[in-house]
Amino acid sequence: MSWHAKDNFNSAFPGLNCIFTPHSCSHPPADNIYMPKYFLLLLSLMIIHSSFGQTDAHWQSKISPSLWENSIRGKALSFLVVLEQQSDLSDAQWLRTKKDKAEFVFQSLTQTASETQRNISRVLDENNISYRPLYIINAIRVHGNKDLIQSLAQRSEVAQILNDENIISEEPIETAADGMSDRSVIEWGIEMIHADDVWAMGFRGQGVTVGGEDTGYDWTHPALIQQYRGYDAVSDTADHNYNWHDAIHDYNPANADSNNLCGIDLLEPCDDFGHGTHTMGTMIGLDGDNEIGVAPEADWCGCRNMERGWGTLFSYIECFEWFLAPTDLNNENPDPSRAPHVINNSWTCPLAEGCDSSNFEIMNMVVNNLRASGIVVVVSAGNDGPGCSTISKPASMFEGSFTVGATASNDTIAGFSSRGHVTADSSFRIKPNICAPGVSVRSARPGGAYGNSSGTSMAGPHVAGVVALMISANPELAGQVEVIEDIIEHTAIPKTTDQECGGLPGFFIPNNTYGYGRIDALAAVEAALALIETSTEEESLSTLVKVYPNPFSNELLIGLNQVRGEVQFELYDMQGRVMHKEKMSGDFQSLHHINMSDQMPGIYFYRICNEGTVQAGKLAKKG
Repeated sequence: MSWHAKDNFNSAFPGLNCIFTPHSCSHPPADNIYMPKYFLLLLSLMIIHSSFGQTDAHWQSKISPSLWENSIRGKALSFLVVLEQQSDLSDAQWLRTKKDKAEFVFQSLTQTASETQRNISRVLDENNISYRPLYIINAIRVHGNKDLIQSLAQRSEVAQILNDENIISEEPIETAADGMSDRSVIEWGIEMIHADDVWAMGFRGQGVTVGGEDTGYDWTHPALIQQYRGYDAVSDTADHNYNWHDAIHDYNPANADSNNLCGIDLLEPCDDFGHGTHTMGTMIGLDGDNEIGVAPEADWCGCRNMERGWGTLFSYIECFEWFLAPTDLNNENPDPSRAPHVINNSWTCPLAEGCDSSNFEIMNMVVNNLRASGIVVVVSAGNDGPGCSTISKPASMFEGSFTVGATASNDTIAGFSSRGHVTADSSFRIKPNICAPGVSVRSARPGGAYGNSSGTSMAGPHVAGVVALMISANPELAGQVEVIEDIIEHTAIPKTTDQECGGLPGFFIPNNTYGYGRIDALAAVEAALALIETSTEEESLSTLVKVYPNPFSNELLIGLNQVRGEVQFELYDMQGRVMHKEKMSGDFQSLHHINMSDQMPGIYFYRICNEGTVQAGKLAKKG
């Protein structure tokens, strides 16, 4: 579908008001001659009207006020049509592998979109209206005028119609960088979080893919090229299919001109702002002595969601959708098996980019759907500190985002780092989740250069790199989003403050300044390794006793298969304290339910004893 508004829009859409708003159409006189035809027409119009909405107040309430105000001026606009029916992905939590989660989520989302968007798509096609369907949320991006907006709002299957237009603003997206650097040793942030100690254990991100959603990437940079998933070092060739996507299809009106050094609709990575290259370098960068990346042997793939630093609600969502199931360069043949394990998001979507309370929930749904597919969504907290409740923009404000604040080299919070609690959506949740180095961070610059930057944008990539190290150490963690996040939080160096936000004292852990504290890659990887299932004394017991789900919520299930006699279950916390004991009868084959609602979220050890044999392992309780 074309992305450009049609010339003479109204003439390209004849009779739309009559189709969708029957009360505005003229009818033949109700005399004896026309009564049969009129009766049938009236009946059909009543049926149509009942499917599109019954009152002006009802359909108008579906439309974003800012969108409706702009449309009254007669201008054709871009907007999101969100449908009532959305996929239920709750069953994804019971799937163990990332592959299974990704496939289930992808199939569920695409099936819902296919079944429910058909009627609207047909009408848009028949009237030559430009649009683009989404499936990561059940929505369609449409370009049209006031009459089209009203007509779509009157359809019963439509839940909301949201603005996707920029408001031009001078607000910067990121705090400024500070100069260049010739340093050629391991960076201070990597040393502080002990990532180099993890390298010494042999874990450097092997077998893991990180995704970056940003201003693009200089993929030929010496610190990035070897790790780019599309690059073949042997043949010195690149295949950008499934490894790169450009969500920038137009020049952003917030920029004064169209002089973008990269252009739009790119078929290979390019960075028009320098921001994305820097963040990717912190995740995976390595160039000889320039050891700038936390996980230097992880692969990476990328999506451009901003045009010279400016994005829109749709450009952010388009990249999220691509990460859920990467496509070829024609945006076809999506493949969820190629989705990254973790995505770094060093951006916010402020009011100036069209994100407001009318569409917060849409972005929240997108984040939650990605999590359900087994992807860790790392999001920078923002640079609006030091005041409280400054974590106030998508996507950092959401529960499902793993939100990262910034610390300085003295291991204290950066003054610019945004704080919780979150009041923008009236959730009052504690944020950030965690903190990481984000002041004077040296990383890659386009053109093969290096330089220092400060911002929570620099902190988030450290956390994404730690996720890669953890999965590299324990591949069974792939797709286990809550377990990964729980480990990072509970192995962090606790940090406290005198600042009190939202009535929560700064000496509490977590707090609204540091969250759970500053990340520790070594401790997180050691905890990841501890989760690898082990059994002692008799291996045969592990085939007879199953403990699941892992992670669990409020109930554990113990499945006994051909086990006779008494079985004792014991649960220990990470300090070795006994938290629960329970005896059960093997009775050859049975399933036992154990109530765990009184246990705190975290990592636990368990032992199961039966007639001299013991099975031991690790469990995680979700928050």
